[in-house]
Amino acid sequence: MKSEIIAVGSEMLTPFRQDTNSLYLTEQLNGIGVIVAFKTIVGDRRKDLIGVVRTALARADILILMGGLGPTEDDLTREAVAEALSLTIRRDATQVAALHTRAAAFRITMPPNNLKQADVLDGATVLPNPNGSAPGQWLDITFSGFRKLVMLLPGPPHECAPLFDAECLPRLRGIAPQRVIAVRTLKAAMIPESQADKLLAPIYSTYADIETTLLAHTGDLQITLICSKSSLLAAQARVDELAERIEVALEDWFYSSQGDTLEQIVLYYLGLRQATLAVAESCTGGLIAQRITSVPGASRSFLGGAVVYSDALKTSFAGVPAELIARHGAVSAEVAKALADGIRARTGATIGLGVTGIAGPTGATESKPVGLVYVAVSDAQGADAQGTHAIDRIFRGDRQRVREWASQLALDLVRRRLM
Repeated sequence: MKSEIIAVGSEMLTPFRQDTNSLYLTEQLNGIGVIVAFKTIVGDRRKDLIGVVRTALARADILILMGGLGPTEDDLTREAVAEALSLTIRRDATQVAALHTRAAAFRITMPPNNLKQADVLDGATVLPNPNGSAPGQWLDITFSGFRKLVMLLPGPPHECAPLFDAECLPRLRGIAPQRVIAVRTLKAAMIPESQADKLLAPIYSTYADIETTLLAHTGDLQITLICSKSSLLAAQARVDELAERIEVALEDWFYSSQGDTLEQIVLYYLGLRQATLAVAESCTGGLIAQRITSVPGASRSFLGGAVVYSDALKTSFAGVPAELIARHGAVSAEVAKALADGIRARTGATIGLGVTGIAGPTGATESKPVGLVYVAVSDAQGADAQGTHAIDRIFRGDRQRVREWASQLALDLVRRRLM
């Protein structure tokens, strides 16, 4: 069965509020084998609401509307659904009494417009809301010859989630076909999305029963596999089979088969090798250390490091010779390698990581543009015959984006060194 979640409220079409209910509802629906095919956000305009409901009725079996059940003039969900379905609305005496009882319990005078929350669509089952004044409503109807399940839920998350769990999920379990959804999340680092899709499309396109999505963000590629079957064993077997083929195709770019973060994987390898890491960061300003220390238990493998933004601190904290900086510039392969070597020596870490670059928007020269980053990794053996190895990349975007790219590259180089 296909479902559509409709979040109602003009405030969610501004930069200041966002719909979070749909994330929770999607998880619950997937748990009983129901696919969420569409999510819609619509403002508090009756004509728009009616149009959205009619569109959803034409393409989904299950409609869940959240919000717009309050007492004010712009709470129009009940009216819009009634018009879209050609239903009448009645004022429910039981709900009127419940509203008066609730107001008395709080020792407040109930304004007359609150009675609007007792309006119920003809044929709907009222869903009690112990956490608020607006009850939910459940409709099991036939529309254009097809069975449709329509739920009207209050918008506040502390009302929406408990009501859905208590009143809607049990009903859906009794109606929805016995289906189970298996989900697998794979991750790869520093491979362009287009290149990944060129490698993977010939593979995943042969699995018509699996929905495959690729999502790239600042050097991190997330591949999500979703399969719905009559049993978890069958669904899991299919996604696992495809996951194994994707892992082989991505080779060294691939780093996680279960949705782990890159920093989690780095710490896993450090623990496996009984190794430790220290960092000397310039342009990333502590972002690498922040990512690593966000993982519980990081202290077992991460010693720490230094944010060496000025040339003086590069020398005093990481032991970079002042003449090296003068000769090559603070943003250079030579300084990145000296940072990695120096911080490793100062802390006694197994591996040292050095990062320097130009995050922008100022500080660039003709030979060193904004976005230029050097990253070096140092260990006792060195990366090759020349010793500590450094690589450079130019990342496009604003200051924060350059820093995020640089931190991703740095962590990925440590991962590769430990593999």
